[in-house]
Amino acid sequence: MNHLKKYLPWLSCVQLEQLDGLENLYREWNARINVISRRDMDHFFIRHLLHSLSIAMAVRFAPGARIMDVGTGGGFPGIPLAIAFPECDFLLVDSIGKKVRVVDDVIRRTGLRNVRALQARAEQVEGPFDFVVSRAVTRLPVFMGWVKDKIMPGGCSSLPNGVLALKGGDLQEELGPLSCHARVTELGPLLDDPFFDTKKLVHLCSRSSKKIFDKGNCL
Repeated sequence: MNHLKKYLPWLSCVQLEQLDGLENLYREWNARINVISRRDMDHFFIRHLLHSLSIAMAVRFAPGARIMDVGTGGGFPGIPLAIAFPECDFLLVDSIGKKVRVVDDVIRRTGLRNVRALQARAEQVEGPFDFVVSRAVTRLPVFMGWVKDKIMPGGCSSLPNGVLALKGGDLQEELGPLSCHARVTELGPLLDDPFFDTKKLVHLCSRSSKKIFDKGNCL
């Protein structure tokens, strides 16, 4: 937890305790079903917890903000972010029922009241939201097609409302016509671990990215 105090000094003792307790919950679930690969489970803090919370290093969500996590899997990045921002509302969406059951249980046992899980496809969820977050779900042009109409323009957070996507590798081809509207943050310089050397956070403002899709330039 000393790493979290270093990177996110504004977290309270209660929040740090909640975050610290996540690993045991996921190890317990992993013994029953394969929520997280065994290889990644051995690096839970870096590859799941800290990776998810890198979003909190880039943006401070305003109180009352509504955030949807699409393709949340076992609850990442949504659950760590819900702990970090208790005054915001989070909806964690995944199409696979067993993953949603895990998320529901982790939410209950962590005592979180600002987050809920839903088994659904992103296209079926009614908005609006201030932000949509994701972690390596699919290519961004496809992803934006799912969520472009679900995000309110404007916003009161430290970044304009939009999509925040954790991605890896070379994004030049994937971003394509979205490139001039994307703010890409390299995580390597921010987080002291080799895992983050190729990791990036992409922010796409709702208004500019929707304009591109409305012109039919991406799909």
